[in-house]
Amino acid sequence: MSLHVPVLTAEVLQYLRPERGGLYVDCTVGLGGHSRALLEAGASRIIGFDRDADALAIARETLAPWGDRVELIHADYRSVAQELEQRGIVSIDGALADLGVSSMQLDLNGRGFSFQRDEPLDMRMDRSSGDTAADLLATASESDIADAIYQYGEERFSRRIARSIVDARYVEPVTTTGRLASLVRRAVPVRGYQRIDPATRTFQALRIWVNRELEGLDEFLATLARHLHQDARLVLISFHSLEDRIVKHTFRGLHQGGLGLVVTKRPVMAGDDELHQNPRARSAKLRVLEGVA
Repeated sequence: MSLHVPVLTAEVLQYLRPERGGLYVDCTVGLGGHSRALLEAGASRIIGFDRDADALAIARETLAPWGDRVELIHADYRSVAQELEQRGIVSIDGALADLGVSSMQLDLNGRGFSFQRDEPLDMRMDRSSGDTAADLLATASESDIADAIYQYGEERFSRRIARSIVDARYVEPVTTTGRLASLVRRAVPVRGYQRIDPATRTFQALRIWVNRELEGLDEFLATLARHLHQDARLVLISFHSLEDRIVKHTFRGLHQGGLGLVVTKRPVMAGDDELHQNPRARSAKLRVLEGVA
């Protein structure tokens, strides 16, 4: 497994200002990289959430030196506000959500996120519940599959790909990453040089579909904003245009409604030095909302 390097860490620290101390919520703690940086910079306490139990196990090791200053919870980020309220926490000093899939999830055998290996087509971030990608491809209609690939992957050949998948499953269920990638590549016309593998957008779309990544994102942001005390900040890192668009419009609506202040008029992106060291940061976009309560 390759080393996971959290993206835009310097910018996260710049905007969240953990040197002032206080309680910070890491809504997608992942392997613990951003939380560790916050604690090292002065955060008094971290509550971290993640729906991936494998990631949480690693985060517990990463953050073990801070002992009871860290509480890690196996839960989807959309339940963060509910979990805070159950603990009697009304306001927080800052929050972070990094919506990207981690290097561990991409690289670990058996997760099914990548077409670099032939393995079971799972793609669930929380493997304790929900349908796998193979389940969805086995039961969804051709039109639903096409719509998901088009909407979440912005793939213009989505209907051809969906037809190929449905035709193939009559012969044998599509249950592995290798078979799905092969079906997609055959369905997508090849015209000259291709910058990315033809299966890339379809795999992204299925991951978003399986994990309901865009569902309730706007409501989550609005609810979490209400937990920010005055001048506390919410930092959101997204990795594709669909997520960023939701974040942008939600933050703008909260700003116009007097429920927050947009700190970043444009998304903050990685500089050349970080891109050289961590190419996966290329698509990361960071936006910041400041509390007004």
